[in-house]
Amino acid sequence: MLIIGAVITDRDLHLVFTLLAAASPFVDFRGQQPGTVHKVTVADLPPPNATPSADNGPHLVPRPKDAWPQAPAGFKVDLYAEGLDNPRLIRTAPNGDLFVVESRPGTILVLRGFGPDGKPLVKETFATGLRQPFGLAFYPPGKDPRWLYVGNTDSVVRFPYVTGDLKARGPEEMVVPNIPGGGRLRGGGHWTRDLAFSLDGKKLFVSVGSRSNNDDTDNNPGEIRRADILAFDADGKNERVFA
Repeated sequence: MLIIGAVITDRDLHLVFTLLAAASPFVDFRGQQPGTVHKVTVADLPPPNATPSADNGPHLVPRPKDAWPQAPAGFKVDLYAEGLDNPRLIRTAPNGDLFVVESRPGTILVLRGFGPDGKPLVKETFATGLRQPFGLAFYPPGKDPRWLYVGNTDSVVRFPYVTGDLKARGPEEMVVPNIPGGGRLRGGGHWTRDLAFSLDGKKLFVSVGSRSNNDDTDNNPGEIRRADILAFDADGKNERVFA
């Protein structure tokens, strides 16, 4: 078919993409509804190694004006905070404050409450100067923590903390100095390091992503202590591989 002088409008593209989404188990926001189930089978997937491995990271684009999370009847979704720089994780403090990790600039923010407009009543910077931070964990577990642990890509540090603090009340203390780093500047590979404490507070768990996607330590020394959940005492000592 030959088309000469045709003009394709945004509405035409929207219709095309909507039709494609309806015919595929893989959909974007136009094919998503609360309660809708999409079944993906093996037949829908490409065969293993169908294409060369490539680093194809996400690119931020402006949100279309009609793109918004849809909620079930009786609920609605409001915009709480915006203008954040690479926010990757939110953890809730015992008093309800939201600790938000901005990984690219190495910052931890605190958002408190919400006003009549639905926005935070308070927004403060808790700490800066971190190295691709991701995981957060309050210690000891429970309603009265004394520390906020932070998982950098290459270390675990902690800040003295009392419930209600909006800014770190002291400098960071090193807990584990030698976690295998990730990202383009620190050894490559998966870089996020999440943290969690056992319920009794005696074990600190640190997730360490692999350097590749399908390798192991038998033939690649670069994967040692990676693709692991490492366990430590709360002070960072007595390292062992948990899983």
